[in-house]
Amino acid sequence: MKKLLPWIVCLGIIAIIALWAVNVYNGLVEQQESVENAWAQVENQYQRRADLVPNLVATVKGYASHEQETLEGVINARAKATQITIDPTNATPEQLAAYQAAQGELSQALGRLLAVAENYPDLKANENFRDLQAQLEGTENRITTARQMFNDEARQYNTNIRRFPKNIIAGMFGFEKKPYFEAEEGANKAPKVEF
Repeated sequence: MKKLLPWIVCLGIIAIIALWAVNVYNGLVEQQESVENAWAQVENQYQRRADLVPNLVATVKGYASHEQETLEGVINARAKATQITIDPTNATPEQLAAYQAAQGELSQALGRLLAVAENYPDLKANENFRDLQAQLEGTENRITTARQMFNDEARQYNTNIRRFPKNIIAGMFGFEKKPYFEAEEGANKAPKVEF
């Protein structure tokens, strides 16, 4: 029995380490899935915005058809924004920046479209336009919330894969850091308002 005791202790230690490793691995998988789910919610909100754009453009076109350049800018920016897709399991900061830039172009185009609408009192009074504008504003808020939730999930995941001793399991099984949404270039400067 004395000869078996060291082997039993070694097997016990190995079993404890194996159970710990399985637990850590499963926890990292769960967090990775949370990051991917948060990304899906970001995409969902951007898709909601993209779906609203054609209706908004059509409504404005009825009142301001001679603003063709602005309308085409919105349509082109929407097309570009919906063409870029990211696989959240292999996302890189560069891919996220390109995605964010395309979505930013659409935001700017929509801003120009809404500024044009200010010149048309009949359009501003149109119930469909007001409803679409309210939905678009709500969607922009949802996008901001979804992006924040994605960043929170990515931060939690990134922290866990870097902490010792979880970083050993993360490195062994290829868990890689997830990129964050970052502020757009120039976002730190207040817009200039002139009257």
